Amino acid sequence: MTEQESGQLPAVAVAIVVKDGRVLMVRRRVAEGELSWQFPAGEVEPNESPEEAAVRETAEETGLHVAAAKVLGERVHPQSGRRMSYTACEVVGGTARVADSDELDRVVWASHAELAEYVPFPMFPPVREYLEGLLAG
Repeated sequence: MTEQESGQLPAVAVAIVVKDGRVLMVRRRVAEGELSWQFPAGEVEPNESPEEAAVRETAEETGLHVAAAKVLGERVHPQSGRRMSYTACEVVGGTARVADSDELDRVVWASHAELAEYVPFPMFPPVREYLEGLLAG
């Protein structure tokens, strides 16, 4: 039985992409609750791993080609109630831009100091720790 058949929404794969001391953030055209700025993300498709979905969604949304480096963790998101999988990704090519203008209206590379402006609520601890390790300093 698929997630849709069970009445459960598909899991969401999230890409945590860091380059040159900054993390990639995208702004959705339509906010999901309080979530207007977020990391590149999208639904995991049938027969696709969360890591594959994170890589695919990053390319579809931003035109940036990344490779999955490490799964940071999974949880049920406290705002959306969706099952989330977070994957650290490394840039392998391309330039971040709004590639899917139906979904996104802006892309930024945020510094550690700017993150609180984009993520106004407590960040998932494994993601926060990963970013602090790479961005703080």
